[in-house]
Amino acid sequence: MTSTTILAAPPSSTTTRANTVSDSDQHSILLNHQHEKKSQTKPFCPRICTTNRIPKHEHGHCPLEHEIHGMCPTGEASPARSPTEEEPPSDSPRLLHRVKHDRSILSLAVSEKFIFAGSQSGEILIWSIDTYQLVATLKGHSGSVLCLCLATEGSLLFSSAGDAIIQVWNADTFENIYTIYSTFDVGDVFCVAYSSTLQTAWFGAQNTSIQWYDLQKKDRRRPSLTAHPSKRVHRFFDSKGPGGRSTPRSDDGIVSVTNSATKMLEIEPSNILQYAHYGYVYCMLLISASQIGQGEGEILLSGGGDGDVKLWNIHAGTGTITELSTLTGGDSGVLSMVVKDTMLYCGLTDGEICIWDLDTLQLVRTVKAHCDDVLTLSMKADCILSGSASGFVRKWNQRFECISRWQAHSGLVLASATTSKNDRLLYITGGNDDCVAIWDVSEFAAVPAAPSTQNDQLLSSLAKFITYRTTLFKRHGATATLLPTDDNNNPIVFARFSGGQKKSKKGKTILFYGHYDVIPAVVGQGWSTDPFELTGVNGYLYGRGVSDNKGPILAALFAAGELAQSGKLDGDIVFLIEGEEESGSRGLFSAVQRHKQEIGPVDYILLANSYWLDDATPLSYLRAPRRVDGSFLNAQPVIELVSLLSTLTKDGKIAIEKFHDPVRPLTEEEKAMYDPIAAALPNTRVDDLLAKWRYPSLTIHRVDVSGPSSSSIIPRSATAAISLRIVPDQSLETVQQQLLDHLNSSYTGNNKLNIKITHAAEPWLGEPGNKMFSALEASVKETWGVPEVLYIREGGSIPGARFLEKEFAAPAAHLPCGQASDGAHLDNERLRLVNLWNAKGVIGGVFEKLTRAGEGEE
Repeated sequence: MTSTTILAAPPSSTTTRANTVSDSDQHSILLNHQHEKKSQTKPFCPRICTTNRIPKHEHGHCPLEHEIHGMCPTGEASPARSPTEEEPPSDSPRLLHRVKHDRSILSLAVSEKFIFAGSQSGEILIWSIDTYQLVATLKGHSGSVLCLCLATEGSLLFSSAGDAIIQVWNADTFENIYTIYSTFDVGDVFCVAYSSTLQTAWFGAQNTSIQWYDLQKKDRRRPSLTAHPSKRVHRFFDSKGPGGRSTPRSDDGIVSVTNSATKMLEIEPSNILQYAHYGYVYCMLLISASQIGQGEGEILLSGGGDGDVKLWNIHAGTGTITELSTLTGGDSGVLSMVVKDTMLYCGLTDGEICIWDLDTLQLVRTVKAHCDDVLTLSMKADCILSGSASGFVRKWNQRFECISRWQAHSGLVLASATTSKNDRLLYITGGNDDCVAIWDVSEFAAVPAAPSTQNDQLLSSLAKFITYRTTLFKRHGATATLLPTDDNNNPIVFARFSGGQKKSKKGKTILFYGHYDVIPAVVGQGWSTDPFELTGVNGYLYGRGVSDNKGPILAALFAAGELAQSGKLDGDIVFLIEGEEESGSRGLFSAVQRHKQEIGPVDYILLANSYWLDDATPLSYLRAPRRVDGSFLNAQPVIELVSLLSTLTKDGKIAIEKFHDPVRPLTEEEKAMYDPIAAALPNTRVDDLLAKWRYPSLTIHRVDVSGPSSSSIIPRSATAAISLRIVPDQSLETVQQQLLDHLNSSYTGNNKLNIKITHAAEPWLGEPGNKMFSALEASVKETWGVPEVLYIREGGSIPGARFLEKEFAAPAAHLPCGQASDGAHLDNERLRLVNLWNAKGVIGGVFEKLTRAGEGEE
């Protein structure tokens, strides 16, 4: 791929409720309600489904969501903020990544390796927690997936949905193991709780029941499937129409995901507790009985639409539950719960959070936390997080003081989960904006700082790459300085990681070359994200320069830093990172020559500034032709210029005299290298690759004329921009002269012809048989797990490659890091996280092997 465009011209315990009163632009909070003791008989309290509804309060008119620190510990309201204060506070956590789906995310669970998300479409989406790549999509429900419950040991995943079915999955292989259903019409199954000790699961349903199933006894039950939800007759949809006929039903009946290996488990009527609540059973959780002084075993807690939380004793032999206590709240439904030590936190439908002491069974405090329903609560370390239907999240400390608040989703925050990864606390949220967001909330929890060489630190560094410059190298143990260049061009970052000081023999030195300058980008013009703010979406990082060339540079830097810090670096790693590569490497050559003694001897040179041929095939090396770019001017009508341009080619070949003479013949051995490449790419022939990569080529990029574009006048002048891609064995100086001679001799007009060569770079061709390439190939195979590595040739414009190779008399190799769809130089430039992590692995492997004392000696 060649970039060859040339410009012709310079180019508290009292329960309270908050009511919002609006008077012009003034907002106030009225705290004047105290919950009354509920009667023994309660009405049925269903609740409108919040899956896709609009929040009851607009953010701009909600005093709570504009009050960063929330309610004071005394119960007094903080001063209301202006409706115009929309932006999240500066202490918002860092958004690590965002993955998108096409439907609302209603439930979440997280394991050591995966993020599981239940969607409104009935699918369970599984992303890697390391790379945020979509690993699998499970289809086991015909209704919205309302709950995901991961077993404590992480082996089983339970999913419940609006189809009244519970699916049980292997959390590692994603195999559908069991399908559980009730013989009663229970409606939506909102929540699941599972005891790994008892191997029993409990389910809270829309018909106010709690049901359970003992998986140890699964083999004793052989259901006939006649009571399966998909086989039941629906009062409305299966009712008889005119003529006494009903709509025909599908023969398969049962959800198509169920296969022969899936066991169908039917809940026995004796395992159903009807009317567990006077409302939908929205949430459940299990705690240790000893945690609240109730002896051994486990206690089941359930929260319902009636506003009550019930504690249930569990029979260890059967899983049967009996009511132990009832925590009677207000009229608001209990939508979410979390327990820390002996304190129970309940998120309610009106935005309140009730705090109960489970030792004394007393209501300790009620906090008006949000202006809308508290749909989700999560807890990790010393941090409690609440998410609401307003789209906002609040973080609370142990005294339940709000320490931060931010808008997590543009719609409702419907689900959340927390986990620790690489000593960092991650908070994961899902909403009806069809997104899952991953936040780093370590700053607000008592967790240690992550090691500086972890992948998340790499991402943080990538986001601030230009700001760091030499500082970033120094933070990882390198010496670093800036080398000035001529004409006040951008300086060169020169850094060195030194190894082998304690070795009897010093190892080899590798020079890594890259560039930190980028192609211009304009915010809002063609970009879906801010090009100058690193944004993670669906496993990719978006931003100008993320692929070309900051991502690969950071991968190399962190690889070298980890080797140096671990004592595995026997030699030196030298970095030369210039700031003018996109402008022809202005000042690079002279600056390197002036500081050559300081840079020191170099044994190998490595570049990582190119891309795969597609999005699936890792490559090892890139061998690139180089080019001569030029423009010339003619003062007569365009037809005269076109006539001159036509002399440059004849019968599809470049017609410049003796231009092809130095091109080396194609050998059978070399030709055979193209066969696996053509086989790997659809609709590609070997001859196409040869023409594109191996042989010289000429391109006419642009023809411009003077005067208005819509005018019918004869142009006063015409300008053409062309480039010649040359190959190894062609002399740069010779080709330039041949081009000038041909144009001057072929032009026979009476007008002035101006020819200007604006950029020239020598061709570079790597040698796959040397130690550098052998180490690179081995590292690619090991890191990517591929059996073979493709050798390719490709066009490009990296003047520094051949220059450095000649200047230091050291072989160079080029590692393509990104995918073909990265879009370097284009809008929405991106780099896949998998490629970034593996680039660090590949480069680290090469650094370790080739700097090893005695390695690489022939």
